[in-house]
Amino acid sequence: MHKVQLLAAQAVGQVLAGRNLNQALDELRRASPQLTPQQRAALQDMSYSALRWLGRLDALLGALLQRPLTDERVRCLLLVALGQLEYGKSAPYAVVDNAARAAVTLQQPWAKGLVNAVLRNFLRRRDALSAEIDKDEVARLSYPGWWIAKLRNQYPAAWETMLTAGNGRPPMTLRVNIRKGSRAAYLDRLAANEIAAHAVGDYGVILERPLPVEKLPGFAEGLVSVQDAGAQHAAPLLDVQGGMRVLDACSAPGGKTAHLLELADIELLSLDNDEARLGRVRDNLRRLGLKAEVKQGDAAHPDSWWDDRLFDRILADVPCSASGIVRRHPDIKWLRREADIASFGSQQTAILRGLWSTLAKGGKLLYATCSVFQEENQRQVETFLAERPDARRLPLAGLEKSGLEGDQLLPCDAHDGFYYALLQKV
Repeated sequence: MHKVQLLAAQAVGQVLAGRNLNQALDELRRASPQLTPQQRAALQDMSYSALRWLGRLDALLGALLQRPLTDERVRCLLLVALGQLEYGKSAPYAVVDNAARAAVTLQQPWAKGLVNAVLRNFLRRRDALSAEIDKDEVARLSYPGWWIAKLRNQYPAAWETMLTAGNGRPPMTLRVNIRKGSRAAYLDRLAANEIAAHAVGDYGVILERPLPVEKLPGFAEGLVSVQDAGAQHAAPLLDVQGGMRVLDACSAPGGKTAHLLELADIELLSLDNDEARLGRVRDNLRRLGLKAEVKQGDAAHPDSWWDDRLFDRILADVPCSASGIVRRHPDIKWLRREADIASFGSQQTAILRGLWSTLAKGGKLLYATCSVFQEENQRQVETFLAERPDARRLPLAGLEKSGLEGDQLLPCDAHDGFYYALLQKV
């Protein structure tokens, strides 16, 4: 298992150097085809845990070291091992032994002794160290200081609960394809396969324990898709009806595109500016037995892809900070910078303005993000409404009991954080 620790340390190091965690893990898996399914799962778990709790683990490591480490590989190995000791289920002696063995391969004569000493010192002083570092907010909450301050200011009654939710392990949530069967029937099928699950929302199923998709009954046949319960609100909120012309802008990887097609017989254009990501949209549609026009294009510049036929409905799931889904992507906390929020805001403004010209009078546009920052959400919509006299906001029917604060769906155990605003052209 020491080789898996090393790979996890490499993944963490790449994230700290500015790289996306999923890309780093995909590359490491491709370079290590000998890994067993168990080792691949352990690699992901170690990497996720180290990044989820990076603020705390970094503070612990700082308290344990007499001087800063000059070798980033050793530092990342220690972060991964501390994450295992603090949040994992492996026996402490096994974690320490594997980390010491991993350190040998780094070809630094001092690394093994240092790693062994630091980890054993942590085990001896764990309680005292925890009490010491918990005095620091970044260490206690494991978020950057600017992120904590922003949520405290914007959600004075809920900020700490939101941060705690973002540090949790996400559930595996499925959306039942109602064109191929009912949710009740699928729950029965899961029960017959001894897979514990319960219903959530109108179309969702939460598994008690995550499973690889290839072990889900009927997944290959398109009976279900993996989609967070919060994201499952988007398609119903758009209120699509048979025969409508619908645009899903910024559509990849295609979960909301598929859900719209499952709900009604519509003419749908699935648009995204990333051709590589559109491949996933096509794959999802093929598996689910659904059809849509899939096209590459920039939602902010309709002249490059629009055929002048107005849309009855538009889903604008715009690029954002992804601050509402950090429990699924813990690297986001450390990759984002406060200055990024303004950059996303400029993109969002351009997309909203561009798409509005393609919407028919009386039509509806659902503005959506997976962010919890108000600059990308409420303020974005308020500014747009102030400059567009032909736009009005409609109520979000059906979300009253879903952890809503205004139009913001707050992250919780059942779902991630999302923002929705339904606008109509008058």
